[in-house]
Amino acid sequence: MEEILIKYHNNNIDKVTSIKQGDWIDLRAAQTVELKAGQFALISLGVSMKLPKGYEAHIVPRSSTFKTWGIEQTNHMGVIDNSYCGDNDIWMMPVRATRDTVINENDRICQFRIIEKMPNITFKEVEHLDDNNRGGFGSTGTK
Repeated sequence: MEEILIKYHNNNIDKVTSIKQGDWIDLRAAQTVELKAGQFALISLGVSMKLPKGYEAHIVPRSSTFKTWGIEQTNHMGVIDNSYCGDNDIWMMPVRATRDTVINENDRICQFRIIEKMPNITFKEVEHLDDNNRGGFGSTGTK
């Protein structure tokens, strides 16, 4: 079992715990943030972590985040590699508000999972690929 070292920057948020069911782990806002429609904010998640060598974290909104607060993560998915591991490398969630909203300290606003980094690869240029075409981007239809 891999171990993740974690430093908390806010003692008022619930501790990060793994879960028995599901593959993602919730993260919480470490501050109360009031946003007007169209405003951008970096919301502190109140933690710094040292991930195991060869792993990275992917941060995405929870399924209820947009419905509850009307915020969108501006970079779609945050990627934190294991070199972002100092005491002050605080995990953040960049968001834009689509309506006036308040995110309260300790609200569960996003989730993350740990995955192995991509292996070292090389690219080889060719004139043709040997497989059949599927029809191009967006060709599988809607049904």
